Amino acid sequence: METFHHIVLALVVLANGIAAGVLVGTLLGGFPLMRALPADRYVQAHAFFSTRYDPFMPACLLLTMLGDVLAVAVAPSTAAAALAGVGAAAAAGTVVISLSKNVPLNKWVQTVDPAAPPADWRDRRDVWGMWNRRRGLLVVIALVVNCAVIATLS
Repeated sequence: METFHHIVLALVVLANGIAAGVLVGTLLGGFPLMRALPADRYVQAHAFFSTRYDPFMPACLLLTMLGDVLAVAVAPSTAAAALAGVGAAAAAGTVVISLSKNVPLNKWVQTVDPAAPPADWRDRRDVWGMWNRRRGLLVVIALVVNCAVIATLS
């Protein structure tokens, strides 16, 4: 069972690391660049970026969350189970924010005419950025906690 737990954790950390890398990349580069663009260019850039990460990014988040739940079930210690549970909760929070906040805004941007953006496009863009920071923080927390799970096995 311990070998199975190690395999599960390796897959969790891989998926979690990829998801965290993507979201940290958007926080450090993608969104600051897009935030500086005028409305027409923002809509074009957003359409480009948002189609690049689906369905790969959601799959990594779901694999992280489900893998952490499985890691809780097969954990060799209470500490490993507790940490994996925190990782699962952080990954679940990332999924909830993505589905309830970022995805609807992504879909809205796809309907915007770049030549005639609505008056509130900046506000909506900033709301997307705020929720992106929150989900980015959660996915990084999940990664740190999942690395800590591995450390408990030593």
